[in-house]
Parts: sequence; structure tokens; C-alpha cells
Amino acid sequence: MRLWAELRLATAFLTLLPVGPAGTVAPLQLARSLTWFPLVGLFLGLMLAGLDLLLSPYLPATVVAGILMVLLVLLTGGLHLDGVADVADGLGGGRDAAARLRIMKDSRVGAMGVVALILVLLLKYQALAAFPAGERTIALLLMPAAGRWLPVLLAVTSPYARPEGGTGGAFIDHAGWPQLLGATGLLLALALYLCNWPGGVVLLLLALAAWLFRAFVMARLGGVTGDVLGAAVEGGEVLTLLLLLLVHPTL
Repeated sequence: MRLWAELRLATAFLTLLPVGPAGTVAPLQLARSLTWFPLVGLFLGLMLAGLDLLLSPYLPATVVAGILMVLLVLLTGGLHLDGVADVADGLGGGRDAAARLRIMKDSRVGAMGVVALILVLLLKYQALAAFPAGERTIALLLMPAAGRWLPVLLAVTSPYARPEGGTGGAFIDHAGWPQLLGATGLLLALALYLCNWPGGVVLLLLALAAWLFRAFVMARLGGVTGDVLGAAVEGGEVLTLLLLLLVHPTL
């Protein structure tokens, strides 16, 4: 029962699906739900892949890619895109960590945030459209799962940056290695099943990129926040697609 409750929590947090438990949720419960983030990503990928299979015989790849992106935003409420804008604004401005954190908390979107959103959405769209229609399924299944593994990695290995607390602190302050090992095991099994050894290469390169991103964020903020975790999801999705395109002939 506890595992089912954790999966429901992860689904409720990462999507707009009405599956969350009623009442207050303890921070430790939220942190434990991190284990299932890649599995929730796989659920999203199954919905994307299903729609892709329905539309691809009748519509151009460019149109299908746009529709798939709209569906993903509808399913998630664009939750992580907000993190992209906030992180770009914060890391691109401010003289010290405190100033950057204040910028990230501002609800207004600055020039750097707008540019970052455009680049992320454009890269994701172009990458999705670049896959041949019959071979896009693997990318659609792995992309959201891999993207939702990155915040688990960052939450477990990084301190929380805001001394006053915040939503992300519930995950970051209570997450531990069991959550990271569980999430990594789920994602690795999926990647190897879908892609064989190239899937392992993709995950290795993704982990390296995540570690470089972590080092940059730590230098600028002294820790990570909920916005950083959200930005990692979007960046992870884009990078997964690009890496899959690079290894595409071997799949």
C-alpha cells in the first residue's frame, strides 16, 4: 500500500491527473515518491506514443510533433517550464546567490527567461520532428522518463538553497540514496529494454550533463531549488532527444 501511495503522490505532483491523496502530505512521503518519478514519466510517454501512432499515418511529422508538445503541456500543466524561465533569469542576473534567489522567486519573466523558454521548446519540437514516424516511439517513451530522473539525482546529491524553506525543500531535505537507486534502476531497465546498450550510453551522458549542471548551479546559488529541479526536467527531456538522435542509427 505504501508503494501505491508513493506512486500516486509522484503522479499528482508531476501531472494534472486527479490521483493525489486528500489531506496534508508529510515531507518524508513526498521525498519517498521521488523513486517513482521515471515511472510517471513512462506513463506520460505511453500517452504521447499512443497519440503519435494515431496521428502519424495522416499528418506530417512537424504537425504531429507540435501536437505532442501541446499534449505534454496539458498533462503536466507546464509545471517545469516555469522553472526554466525562473532559473534562466536568476542565473543570468544578480551579483550574489541571495540576489539570484530573489530574482528566481519573482513571478515576472525576464528577457533571459523568455529566451530560455523559446530555445527549450524549439529544440524539443525540432528534435521530435526529426525522428522518422515509425521510430519516434522509443524517444517518446524514454524522453519523459529520463527527464524526470534528473531532479531525483539533483535532490539527493544537493543541499537546498533557500534558508527560508520552500516547496522544493520537502524533496531535497528528505531525499536519500534509496530514492536515487530505485529511480535509477527503473530508468536503466527501461533504457536497456528500449535501446539495448545505446540506452546505457545515453543515460551515462545524461548523468554527466546533469553533474555539470549541478556544479554550475552550486557555484551560482550554493544549492538547488524547486525551480532548478523543474528546469532539469525540461533540459533532461531535450538532451535525451538529442542524444537519441545521435545514436539513432544503432537503435
